[in-house]
Formats: sequence, structure tokens, C-alpha cells
Amino acid sequence: MKQFLLLTFLASSLVTIAQSKEHAGTYTLELGKDTEHFETNKLTLNPGGTFLFHFYDNRTNGTPKERTKYGKGTWASTQRIITLKVETTDIDATHILNLNNTKLRFDTKSPRDKSNRDIKTSVRFIQSEISWLKGRTLLKKE
Repeated sequence: MKQFLLLTFLASSLVTIAQSKEHAGTYTLELGKDTEHFETNKLTLNPGGTFLFHFYDNRTNGTPKERTKYGKGTWASTQRIITLKVETTDIDATHILNLNNTKLRFDTKSPRDKSNRDIKTSVRFIQSEISWLKGRTLLKKE
């Protein structure tokens, strides 16, 4: 019985590690590139389990004209759901965004899908206390 539990634990650990490597990378979204309001969102999921989020906003007629916000912390994945965790020590003068308990859905083309469909690898914010993040989809940079 103990051997069975140990094998089950090791197998699930390997799956989690493999998923983490698959999910790791840089994801971006650019909005309004040719308009008076330009915005970028960049999420970097590091293989070691840490993340960095960068938001940049430039409005030609805005006050202030430019805004930059950062967030950092750790992340973990369970199947296709990525959960961001932020400790109080992660929030400082530069990293002001609290992305604690933010959840993202990881989407990619299945290896079993042999069709010609072009499905880009992405993450979509499905839950966040920061309302303007919900529903945003960031594409993985290859």
C-alpha cells in the first residue's frame, strides 16, 4: 500500500512538473497599436514557479499620459488552470498589483488534433480581483 501511494505521488509530481514547463513562457497582449490609446500586458511565467506581470498604458489625451504597473509572485498549475499567488512581501513600491488568487486558463492545440486549425498557445484571465484583467487573452511568444 505504501509503495502504491509513493508511486502515485511521484507520477502526479512528474505530471505537474511537465505541465509547469509547458506553461512557462512569456505571454503578451497589445491593444490599440494604431490609435490614441495604446496598451500592453505582459506575463512571464518562469520555469522555477515565479511570475512577473507588466501593464503599460499610453493615452495621447490622458491624464496621466502614461501608466506602468507591475506585479510579481509565484504560480502553480493544475491541468489547464494556472493560479497566481502573491505574498505581502511581493508587494512594494514598484510591484503594486496584487494578483493573489488570480486564475488563468491555459489553451493550446492538442497533439491529437491533426487538423489544419491554427490554435495559438495562450492564457486567459478567468478570475481576478482586478476587474480589467478578467477575460483578457495573452498569446505566448514563441
